[in-house]
Amino acid sequence: MSNAKELVIDLTLLLIYNDGRCSTVLKTSNKLEQEFTMLEKLEGIVKRYQKVEGMLANPDIMKDMNKYRKIMQEHSQLQNIVSEYHNYKRLTEEIEDAKALAAEESDSDMSEMAEEEIKQLESDLEKSEIKLKKLLVPKDPLDGKNIIMEIRAGTGGDEAALFSADLYRMYSHYAESRKWKIEILSMNETGIGGLKEIVYSISGKEVYGNMRWESGVHRVQRVPATESSGRIHTSAVTVAVLPEAEETDINISQEDLKIDVYRSSGPGGQSVNTTDSAVRITHLPTRLVVTCQDEKSQIKNRAKALRVLRARLYEFEEAKKQKERAENRKSQVGSGDRSERIRTYNFPQNRVTDHRINLTLYKLDAILQGALDEVVEALKFHAGEEALKKS
Repeated sequence: MSNAKELVIDLTLLLIYNDGRCSTVLKTSNKLEQEFTMLEKLEGIVKRYQKVEGMLANPDIMKDMNKYRKIMQEHSQLQNIVSEYHNYKRLTEEIEDAKALAAEESDSDMSEMAEEEIKQLESDLEKSEIKLKKLLVPKDPLDGKNIIMEIRAGTGGDEAALFSADLYRMYSHYAESRKWKIEILSMNETGIGGLKEIVYSISGKEVYGNMRWESGVHRVQRVPATESSGRIHTSAVTVAVLPEAEETDINISQEDLKIDVYRSSGPGGQSVNTTDSAVRITHLPTRLVVTCQDEKSQIKNRAKALRVLRARLYEFEEAKKQKERAENRKSQVGSGDRSERIRTYNFPQNRVTDHRINLTLYKLDAILQGALDEVVEALKFHAGEEALKKS
């Protein structure tokens, strides 16, 4: 493999000397280098897969069920990669055979058919390569977790609150399309149908893995319903996506909590409950504060508030870990920091732009109805590409 790399470098220098098209040649060289790196990894995975298969055939392994279970999980993960790699190699061989046949064919009709077959095979090969790249990306253990999502109106007053409600509906439709379950934990409405703040959980398959890139500032540009002159206003809403922590993930000592109870209130501050059912929990070491007043029961509000607090503390700990290894793991998609402007929704142009990956789609109306797949997949793919480079 090292000889092949040297050949690529020598060929690159020769082409530059003869032709001078440096940028094109270097791009070709980089692509070949990436392909060699990927193929080296895949060959290593094939060897590991063969070794794991041998381990499973060893009767002594089955005596330790924990070890056997771990090996079975690894076998299952590797099997998907090896299977797709075999498909990739098969397509490569078929393309070479088809090209050789097309070069030898003198009949124009047969030659045209061979060219069509080559196009289809090359398209299939490209899809296989994309699939392999996704399979090679190290899986984040947090991806399978449920989430707690927080949407808060930022700059823009009532207009920002109205857009908070729009975003909540967008995410709700998207969750429904994936058969995820939503539970509202806390909500603060305005009198005109907006949301100053809403905190809710989403549970289901691979929720955090799909929603993690939504954290940040979402900017909206449109003419507010309350604007009589027709001027376009710019408002902002912050979104936070927190992986939901289990009790075993975060240990919260009762001595670290200050719990206050009070009467819940509705829009405008009017009291909507005659009992002290609303709960405010302050985590003294970090000064994090969580409130919940949606339930009539103080016990239920306390349980919901603790779920949110646990998620925020979990995010706090994860952020510290990520900061410690930032040199190795910082993603080019974005830090996930809720202060980072990530997306603009422009109503006059029916446009949505994700600034992290320079993605622009002129289908804002569909996206607000929950058609987020194209955006989510683009973000996941870009993050996977970056993780693959770093790995």
